[in-house]
Amino acid sequence: MNQKSKRKFRLKTHIFVPTLFILAIALVTLLFPRQGDFRYSFSEGKPWQYGLLTAPFDFPIYKPVEQLKAERDSILRFYEPYYTIDEEVEKNAIAEFDADVNLNTKLSNLPPDYILYLRNGLQKIYRSGIMRSDDYDKIFASETQSLRLKKGNLAESKSVEMFSTIKSAYEQLLDNTPKGMDVELIRMADINRYLRENIVYDASTSEKAREEFIQQVSPSSGMVQAGERIIDQGEIVNAQTYKVLNSLKRVTEERSGRTGKNGWMIFGQLILVLLQFGAFYAFLLFFRPNEFRNRKNATFMMLVITTFVALTAITCQLNLFNVYIIPYAIVTILIRTFIDSHTALFASLITIVLCSLMVPFPFEFIVIQIAVAMVSIIMLKELSERYQLIRSSFFILLAYSLMYIGLVMHQEGNINKIDPVVFIYFFINFIFILFSYSLVYLIEKSFGFISGVSLIELSNINKPLLKELSEKAPGTFQHSLQVSNLGMAAAMKIGANASLIRTGALYHDIGKMVNPAFFTENQSPRMNPHAGLPFEESARIIINHVKDGVKIAQKNNLPKQIIDFIETHHGTSVPKYFYISWKNANPGKEINEELFHYPGPNPFSKETAIMMMADAVEAASRSLPEYSEESIRNLVETLIDSQVAEGYFKLAPITFRDIAMIKEVFQQKLQTIYHTRIAYPALENPAPSKPESVE
Repeated sequence: MNQKSKRKFRLKTHIFVPTLFILAIALVTLLFPRQGDFRYSFSEGKPWQYGLLTAPFDFPIYKPVEQLKAERDSILRFYEPYYTIDEEVEKNAIAEFDADVNLNTKLSNLPPDYILYLRNGLQKIYRSGIMRSDDYDKIFASETQSLRLKKGNLAESKSVEMFSTIKSAYEQLLDNTPKGMDVELIRMADINRYLRENIVYDASTSEKAREEFIQQVSPSSGMVQAGERIIDQGEIVNAQTYKVLNSLKRVTEERSGRTGKNGWMIFGQLILVLLQFGAFYAFLLFFRPNEFRNRKNATFMMLVITTFVALTAITCQLNLFNVYIIPYAIVTILIRTFIDSHTALFASLITIVLCSLMVPFPFEFIVIQIAVAMVSIIMLKELSERYQLIRSSFFILLAYSLMYIGLVMHQEGNINKIDPVVFIYFFINFIFILFSYSLVYLIEKSFGFISGVSLIELSNINKPLLKELSEKAPGTFQHSLQVSNLGMAAAMKIGANASLIRTGALYHDIGKMVNPAFFTENQSPRMNPHAGLPFEESARIIINHVKDGVKIAQKNNLPKQIIDFIETHHGTSVPKYFYISWKNANPGKEINEELFHYPGPNPFSKETAIMMMADAVEAASRSLPEYSEESIRNLVETLIDSQVAEGYFKLAPITFRDIAMIKEVFQQKLQTIYHTRIAYPALENPAPSKPESVE
């Protein structure tokens, strides 16, 4: 990747991550539900019991929505819409009729008495009124079958049957034809051309009248005076008390200005959400820069947080179910599994605080959810097996239950106030958390992550692929085990992912299964299949174990993170034995470098860099003529320094201090492996055997 491409990548990353945060902020702000001050307990719909409740101020007892709607619908049956007469329609139609009489039209060919009849008939129909057929049918189907005809400032109730539609007016002209006149001549005159609606719906007056009509129904059915007793502790909530409590809630919201979202509310919500996401943004930027720069990880964390905040908002807005059914611990579990514990805890705190702005009873919500998040982090401190996820689910259920019991006893001073229904909510939450096992697998496939659990499973040497490696290339398998041990020790020393290195090391040389005999660790004494082969061909076979390993890994669906170790463990280096041998055999000739270079890429993470060092050191240590502290130190220093000098670690985020610590670990480990063994002394003067006694 050239410098221009790197700058472009950094620019895109710096634009992408803030944009992601802004979109999350906008989404969460829009999803914020309207909240009132009336507080609810853990049990949905039940007021929290603090003892006697009295009215803090005068307020009306509002009728239930269904009752109010039924009463309004009942009175609206007698509502009459308002219409006006458009006199211009009649004038224009008669003027057009008269003009056509004087022109050469079908109408002008009629006898004068026919024309007079039609003109008088049109005037009579227009004075009665012509209206749209849809309006006519709607009013005719109503309870009153009448409308209000407005003339100036006066309005008079008229039966709809007094009016005509265009169709009925035309039929009326034909049906009322005087005797002696030919109906066919009138029909041929195309008289419907002069028929138009002149009774027009008056929308503004009708809506105003309709609202006044509705106002006749009172929205309340009584008043509660300030100080009046509403409900006492332990009292059963009946229908009337429920109406009073709902009315108190509604009035409280109205008095606090929270009945709708005004501009200041939206702005306040935006500030709250902005501060929370800004804190998370700053945490990633300053304490987890690698995660901040990683688009996939940033997207994953934002998606998890906004998903649970959105679910909370929808639940509170639509009153779907109790919020304690939502498994917020999954936020902690997922981010801990794929990122780290500190980020998981911080993300959980952000999620909990954002959700507390929406839920009823926020103080208790925050206390309980923070405790559960901490339990989740502690239980998953060392996530190495899937059963730990199941075990943590039980501890989360226990934490929910104990925190709830403690809060009730603290606030009420009475254990009898514990509501058993709440434990059902916690149990449903527990069931959802158990499914996080499947969710981890799904996210691994969707985002290309690899969890510590999956790494442990892949590193099981009884896996079919590793068993095949141990059978086809036993020397390579032993080499991989030693590299794995060296890599893990170095990773733990500098704070890298030891499980990832262990697994990557076990699979890094699986490509050698294709031609195992061509690699020294698998050769028997006096066996050398390279004898007689051109150096280019031998180099090709050696180099191809990287490409073969990638193909085998892809065929066996190994994760991309493991394939990275296969591709980078030699980087773009050369198989020096055959490279130098070719140069020695062909002095003065120009070598084709492409034939003697591994395809790469070079290591780009701490883990792959450690892997490259461990692989080179372990392989070279087998050829040492003697194993002393000095020879091992010189080997480690020389090999790793040459790799650094050749620039193989330029893309890896590893420091000189890390490399110095890795060298020290490798030296200690190799000295332990190749320590000098004690030679057992021989018995110099064996004692003569005791002669047998002769009887």
